[in-house]
Amino acid sequence: MSSAAPLWRRVVAEAVGTGLLVTVVVGSGIAAASLSPNDIGLQLLENAFATALGLAVLILMLGPVSGAHFNPVVSAVDWWLGQRTGTGLTLRDLAAYIPAQIVGAVAGAVLANLMYAKAAVSWSTTDRSSGHLWLGEVVATAGLVVLIFALAWSGRAALAPVAVGAYIGSAYWFTSSTSFANPAVSIGRAFSDTFAGIAPGSLPGFVVAQLFGAVVGVGLLAVLYPEAGQAADEIVTPQADTTRSGVAQ
Repeated sequence: MSSAAPLWRRVVAEAVGTGLLVTVVVGSGIAAASLSPNDIGLQLLENAFATALGLAVLILMLGPVSGAHFNPVVSAVDWWLGQRTGTGLTLRDLAAYIPAQIVGAVAGAVLANLMYAKAAVSWSTTDRSSGHLWLGEVVATAGLVVLIFALAWSGRAALAPVAVGAYIGSAYWFTSSTSFANPAVSIGRAFSDTFAGIAPGSLPGFVVAQLFGAVVGVGLLAVLYPEAGQAADEIVTPQADTTRSGVAQ
């Protein structure tokens, strides 16, 4: 991968970014349930709005270091599509990114719990085991994959922070599952028995649906953007040499 940042720095960025994303999701869910206790629709609106904005900011903040994947599915597709052209993540990168994203997600949930004076870990009891929810995850994940690679391939990766944030925010509403679309984030959300949680027993179905959604997304890319793998180095957003001053001389 043609990245200026060493792997360890990218891994830290992925862990921090995924962790803060889960903190935003879980923390805003806790706040929404507290501020609007009798209105589920308003709670979802507040949660979605905070997540959309937070995700956009995190991509802007950490994208130059790691690409701001924050999602094992995105990293896996980046590796898979980049193999033919020698772009994107290497297998070694992928093996480092995914554990970092999962660990970061769990830490992010714990942080959100602690910020709201709750137990560090409280396993969610919100059951999300149902076929229509799994279908929602397939749709959400496939759409996310196509969006990210379409932006990169067409030279519009600079729009990724706004576009990805907007997509996830809207998918909270148009998918039955409220668009988890991310195995690491799903795992992290199981550690908080709050508005945004998911019961551990529901995780396998969600993760399988997300992986299948990634396959569907790759299939759509093969039809719509057959050369998308050439842009794998630009996923989710182009990286930069963060050791150099960004101030014009």
